[in-house]
Amino acid sequence: MLSNSANAIDVAEAVVRVLEDDPNFNAGRGAVLNEIGEYSLDASLMDGSDLSCGAVANIRKSKNPISLARAVRDKTPHVFLVGDEADAFGIEAGLPTETADYFKTQEQIDSWNEWRKRQDAKKNTTSRNDHNKPEDRLFYLGTVGCVVMDDQGALAAATSTGGLLGKKYGRIGDTPIIGAGTYANNKTCAVSCTGIGELFIRNHIASAVSSRLEFLNESLEQASRYAIEKTLPVDSGGLIAVDAQGNIETIYNTPIMARGQANSEGLYRVGLADWVDGEPK
Repeated sequence: MLSNSANAIDVAEAVVRVLEDDPNFNAGRGAVLNEIGEYSLDASLMDGSDLSCGAVANIRKSKNPISLARAVRDKTPHVFLVGDEADAFGIEAGLPTETADYFKTQEQIDSWNEWRKRQDAKKNTTSRNDHNKPEDRLFYLGTVGCVVMDDQGALAAATSTGGLLGKKYGRIGDTPIIGAGTYANNKTCAVSCTGIGELFIRNHIASAVSSRLEFLNESLEQASRYAIEKTLPVDSGGLIAVDAQGNIETIYNTPIMARGQANSEGLYRVGLADWVDGEPK
């Protein structure tokens, strides 16, 4: 799409749609389940050209939450819609819907059942450390996002998630909150985040990266590392970012973060763990 001069916001939405359709990721189909064994989906996107944005949270019908967020941006004067009303708007806007059988995969049901057993064994006490068990493989298949610079120099960011395994019913994380999990500004950078949403909200991580570029004249690497390595506790999450010069950063303080990078100069690489001598482990 970029090679055909597509706009950054169109590319960001399209990439996230692909990831939402893939049950290997915690967004759209295959999203994790909350404390009552149901799913709820959040998404947002932002166009750095004019700071326009759209966001949705706690939706359960729209097949692609990121496209519903795009519709909020394009077809309403608002930024953020939630719950049943957001899904109703999606139907009104002509966006495709799916039933629970599409979104709830057997793998996620099994993962939730295992989480529920541990909760029952502890008399329903909860903490964020409940999600750090190695056997919870699906917990690590996290939030999806895309950041883009197009051939006109425009920036865009898009993010989509099912949230945290076993999250409180009604909980909303950083993904749909502009400035926390998603941000784009042509003057600085585009950022998409993944991790423990409450921490990203409290520290407005996505917009903080942009602010450090704008007001401290830091590089994208300096600002991204400060946000993840200096601001957040270890094992909190990570971010992907691209700046107005086309520099790319994928910074995280967790054991792994699935990610990919590409540009018009031939860069093309993917990885889970750290790069070693320019190559992914």
